[in-house]
Amino acid sequence: MLEHALTPVQRGIYDAYALAFGVIHRNLSAALEAANITGESGGTLNRQAKSAARSAFESAKQRFFGHLLTSMKTPTLIAAIDADLTAGHAAVIQIVSTGEALMERRLSEIPTDEWNDVRVDITPREACLDYLAHSFPVQLYEPFTDSEGNLSSRPVTRDGQPVECREAVRRRDALIEHLASLPPVPGALDQIVQRFGTDLVAEVTGRSRRIVRKGEGSAARLVVESRAGSANLAETAAFMDDQKRILIFSDAGGTGRSYHADLGAKNQRLRVHYLLEPGWKADAAIQGLGRTNRTNQAQPPLFRPVATDVKAEKRFLSTIARRLDTLGAITRGQRQTGGQGLFRPEDNLESPYARDALRQLYRRLYRGDVAGCSLGAFEDATGLSLTDDNGLKDDLPPITTFLNRLLALTIDMQAVLFAAFEELLDQRIEGAIAAGVYDLGLETLRAESFQVTDARVIYTHPGSGAETQLLTIAQKQRNTPTALADALDWLDDPKARLLVNSRSNRAAVQVPATSLMLDDGTIEPRLRLVRPTEASTVPARMMEDTHWLEADRAAFAAAWTAELAEVPEFSESTLHIVAGLLLPIWKQLPQDETRVYRLQTDDGQRIIGRRVSPSWVATTLAADAPQLTAAQVHALVLEGKTVVRLAEGMELHRSRVMGVNRIELSGFTEAAKDRLKADGFFSEIISWKLRLFCPTDSAGIAVLDRLLARCPVTGLHARGGC
Repeated sequence: MLEHALTPVQRGIYDAYALAFGVIHRNLSAALEAANITGESGGTLNRQAKSAARSAFESAKQRFFGHLLTSMKTPTLIAAIDADLTAGHAAVIQIVSTGEALMERRLSEIPTDEWNDVRVDITPREACLDYLAHSFPVQLYEPFTDSEGNLSSRPVTRDGQPVECREAVRRRDALIEHLASLPPVPGALDQIVQRFGTDLVAEVTGRSRRIVRKGEGSAARLVVESRAGSANLAETAAFMDDQKRILIFSDAGGTGRSYHADLGAKNQRLRVHYLLEPGWKADAAIQGLGRTNRTNQAQPPLFRPVATDVKAEKRFLSTIARRLDTLGAITRGQRQTGGQGLFRPEDNLESPYARDALRQLYRRLYRGDVAGCSLGAFEDATGLSLTDDNGLKDDLPPITTFLNRLLALTIDMQAVLFAAFEELLDQRIEGAIAAGVYDLGLETLRAESFQVTDARVIYTHPGSGAETQLLTIAQKQRNTPTALADALDWLDDPKARLLVNSRSNRAAVQVPATSLMLDDGTIEPRLRLVRPTEASTVPARMMEDTHWLEADRAAFAAAWTAELAEVPEFSESTLHIVAGLLLPIWKQLPQDETRVYRLQTDDGQRIIGRRVSPSWVATTLAADAPQLTAAQVHALVLEGKTVVRLAEGMELHRSRVMGVNRIELSGFTEAAKDRLKADGFFSEIISWKLRLFCPTDSAGIAVLDRLLARCPVTGLHARGGC
């Protein structure tokens, strides 16, 4: 990802345009009322005219800010292209809009004898001025009462010509004057062509005319250059023959072209493919990316999306990311393939988690819990209404409307709202991941080693003979504990504390965590405990009931180092994957987790299938009691999806106590208590009940080994339907 940080001057320009669009929005409402499209009380007198005016405004706003951001990030793109050329690479820039229609309108107003020295700005600002000149509602409407007694309005004409509302015209002209005084930002395509020159840039956009720079220094001037109908073919050939090392293409000009490092072409340089403007069509974006990535190529391209640090630009990334996910799910059965890895799941702001987070944000604004933005300031800046006579509305603005309105806010206001929104979104996703319901689609499992230790056919289709296999896979993962120096780095946060558990002598770093909003609307403060091999988040109030005590640096370092010494280099576990023909037995598999995984074994075998719990395997295959080692039982219970039944009526299962996962033994008798504690179980009295726990570290395996020698496993059953 190539990210452009807006300069202070660019931030000022963006804020000026954002404030200008706020003025346009308020004047639009006033103009609609002055033209009798809406009534004084806010009611609609002509729904069609109002809808057309609002739609034209929102469309013009999206196009304007999209072009503005594309233009603003072009200087960083130009610097990156310079570096690519120095390194001997070739640059390919993918765009959507060329501004040709706007340029043609402007050129039609200029005499042809002046085309040799053009002195006119063709920038995104001109598109906004075009909207004001041609789409701002100025036609006068007259109120009338229809046959059913409903008050409405209709256009006023005189001698067949529409009559304009003087107040709306006055407001429009004032807005045009205001926008015309703001600094222009040149379009991205013109910046690139004029910076590198036509001798170095191959333009495949389909434009029949363009404005190019001629001369150098004070003698430089802009002239209109006509292009032949075969220009696209000639420009493509010049790039593939290495005569031009920069190529910029759009949807209109790039149809059917290939720009990859073909083994039969002279230009076999590395293609650095910049996605400058993704657009709104996912299939077109993927098709454009594929033009530099074909078969028979000397080397694959390097894809680099170009973005800014403006929060509202996520509006454009979100739409394309969502559509790429959908496209990948439709065409390949896997959502990740759609975006080719260019976009992260967090870039999709139109997911169910984002919608839920937005409703929470609206509630926070209503209660005044968003620092830096009150409800009144939000409604005034965005033009969105969140309340009615009964309080917060039931029908709140959707996520797409919210993102659209953010475009016309100042940079600082965007940062405030996005910080609050992303905090809530992270909470929703974190909760979904913790609950095991976060859907990632097809997920790739990665480890140091995968080895198939057992393969059994559990179903054979009677018609085709296709088989369903249950694979038992040994997984070895490298442990990556947090080093002492990294743990001490947390002390850069003034609220961080070093802790040592007085009972287990384990160390942890306590740092602040994101607060959680409960169902009743109250905020629950939370803390995060960073341990050598894990990190957990617990409510702050629970810390008073634990054995964690604040320690000095020396005691903490000793405890942390001792725990690091006990961490083995690798940890081993067992996976069970149902692979092969899945559809006929899909409903027989566990329904709580329908996620599909893929992995590659050490011998190169690629496996795609459903992961199932050991309890499901045991109940499906074993007629007798399952034979499990102490290490397998230890890992199985810690996974949290299986309850292990033992002789004498006892059970091992995972419990969460004080925010920490533990292995608990239940069903023991009073007579067996002392023997179990002698085996290594430790006891705690919680809510006036004695409970026994097995250590969750490597020492717990030896404890379970002694227990299983007397009380073997009699059965397994799933928790929560696993």
